[in-house]
Amino acid sequence: MKKLLVFLVLAILLAPATSADEGMWLPALIHKLNIKDMQKTGLKLSAEDIYSINNSSLKDAIVSIGGCTAEMISPEGLMLTNHHCAYSDIQRHSSVEHDYLQDGFWAKTREEELPNPSKIARFLISTEDVTEKVLAELDDNMSFQQKQQAISQVSARLEKEAIGDTHYQAQVRSFLESNQYYLFVYETFRDVRLVGAPPQSLGKFGGDTDNWMWPRHTADFSIYRVYTGPDGKPAPYSKDNVPLKPRHFLPISIKGVKDNDYAMVMGYPGTTNRYKTSVEVQYTMDVTNSVRIDVRAKKLEIIKAYMETSQKARIQYANKHAGSSNYYKYSIGQNQGLTNLNVIAKKKALEDEFSKWVASSPQRTAKYGKALDMIRDAYENVEDETAQQYLAEALLQGPEIFMFAYRLRALYNLLDKPAENKDRIDQIVANVKESLPRYFQDYDAETDRKLTATLTELYANRVGPRFQPPFIKTIQTKYKGNFDKYATRIFEKTMFTDESKLNEFLENPTKKALDKDLAFQAGGEIFDLLRIISEETQKSAQQLAEGRNLLVAGLMEMQPDKVFYPDANSTMRLTYGTVGSYDPRDGVLYKETTTVKGYLEKEIPNDDEFHVPARMKELIQARDFGRYADENGDLIACFISNNDITGGNSGSPVINANGELIGCAFDGNWEAMSGDLAFEPEIQRTISVDIRFVLWVVDKYAGATHLIEEMTIVE
Repeated sequence: MKKLLVFLVLAILLAPATSADEGMWLPALIHKLNIKDMQKTGLKLSAEDIYSINNSSLKDAIVSIGGCTAEMISPEGLMLTNHHCAYSDIQRHSSVEHDYLQDGFWAKTREEELPNPSKIARFLISTEDVTEKVLAELDDNMSFQQKQQAISQVSARLEKEAIGDTHYQAQVRSFLESNQYYLFVYETFRDVRLVGAPPQSLGKFGGDTDNWMWPRHTADFSIYRVYTGPDGKPAPYSKDNVPLKPRHFLPISIKGVKDNDYAMVMGYPGTTNRYKTSVEVQYTMDVTNSVRIDVRAKKLEIIKAYMETSQKARIQYANKHAGSSNYYKYSIGQNQGLTNLNVIAKKKALEDEFSKWVASSPQRTAKYGKALDMIRDAYENVEDETAQQYLAEALLQGPEIFMFAYRLRALYNLLDKPAENKDRIDQIVANVKESLPRYFQDYDAETDRKLTATLTELYANRVGPRFQPPFIKTIQTKYKGNFDKYATRIFEKTMFTDESKLNEFLENPTKKALDKDLAFQAGGEIFDLLRIISEETQKSAQQLAEGRNLLVAGLMEMQPDKVFYPDANSTMRLTYGTVGSYDPRDGVLYKETTTVKGYLEKEIPNDDEFHVPARMKELIQARDFGRYADENGDLIACFISNNDITGGNSGSPVINANGELIGCAFDGNWEAMSGDLAFEPEIQRTISVDIRFVLWVVDKYAGATHLIEEMTIVE
């Protein structure tokens, strides 16, 4: 993060000059860096209206919910986010009898709202620049590794001092490749209940086919409510809890959006890497993305085949399929975008400029001369990194059985001295037993067997012998290379595919039983190999971190007059721009909005991705849009703006010039999938569901008018 005293910051590796639509800015810094430009673009608010420590401000309505963003929309704790951000909760609550994925869910009363033990709602309390405090602990004589250790120690101290004996949490985060540091204080609520979600045919209309694409037609939203203890402080779920009274909630404008309207997005973007050099981008394309595409294509094919066998199967694997398919398609699009936009050549041009600048001064050469070489050398031999990527995708995130079996490794180690370790053994057994019903509810052994056979064979074919677990050799010799036969053998003998067998083992756990279990053996070999590979990659990772640190510091010195933003790292950011069209290729112009008419135009009977419910069709055909229609009597479904977002921004509010909610961001456009590595202002767009469509679905389609009555609607 940027140091307040250092006016500004870095020319992102390869970024063009800033424009209003580029940049993921820290809300705490906009009073110094952005507010005049934001107001020139159309904003009617002050910097204090957006970020304030002492008074209610927009930041107090923005919520991190773990991998996504949400926003408060009522004084009674209602919280809006994307349907795909709520997807795992909707799936978890679904059954053949109550298929909320297919039918949607709407709580008519607060007693009907559904608790979600794993869901959090985290609010930012304050942000502080602690760069000077952190760097004061460092010495020029320290190695880079020693500096990182010192930074960890001072960060822990600052975090502890920041929260004292309060219930808050604190984090010191590094920015600009460990050149600047900020301290964030949060308040986290853990009683978050599902209030409403449209059916998948609305909330995920277009499915994988339309994912990352524009024009788009989808009601990608869901509604939660945040609860507190009776004292207003965070508390675990209890029937005695009460709705949160947020410090701020967003009023909702139904005035509509037009071309060139001001649009601001606030949220928690996950990760961008716009400082990456050309060699790092090439690695992303050739290894990270290519491995993901290679493995997930086969994984998705197997899962999809099972999902098509029954309603139960579809519910069981819906979230697993969605989680895997999203970044499968993203990786394909990113590789295409990086190629089409010639990103590597652009980055090489900046690297050449940097090298000439460094070489022109002996002092610079001494200080920054090794930066690019360190980064290049870290990628000279990527055999271990490639193996690590395949290990993660094919063996750890592919079949479930290996990771599930390895959960008992801690128990296995304690069984050497069962009497001495009885209390710890009992606790582990109790925890595992508690998790089994949920795990097996969404597990199909035959599907996992097919994944095991297919993905272990793929791993063996893609990765050299040096990075293969011992059981691969067993398959080649004992099973004569028949991976399907090996997988069948595992699943016939293991306890980890049968809830009753596993419970029986847990009643009297022994090392002997685990030693005989092929799934447990294979899981151990996989994790042993992971440790070996990690030790090798850690050496280059430290070298890479030092090279990046020097490069970014050098760029800041080389371009001292540029005001730029740090990469996304799951801390709150603000991006501003305007609603507007774009032309992705010759002869094509995409307008800035779509209407619900697109649902009828895209409908494909008996196709899960493009199914239009009968009630939806009737309302659209009758043009029964009520007060949510635009001036032409149409109902706008989605719109695009030139805001700069990435993963983690899903669910972020799109806010107009007056601080009112106009949309909920859910996607980026296909032509700009390179955006995490290089922003392209002419074509990069944020896709959002129009808030009028959200309200229409809640009000007209679902009949949940009681929720509308909680909100503040600006006509």
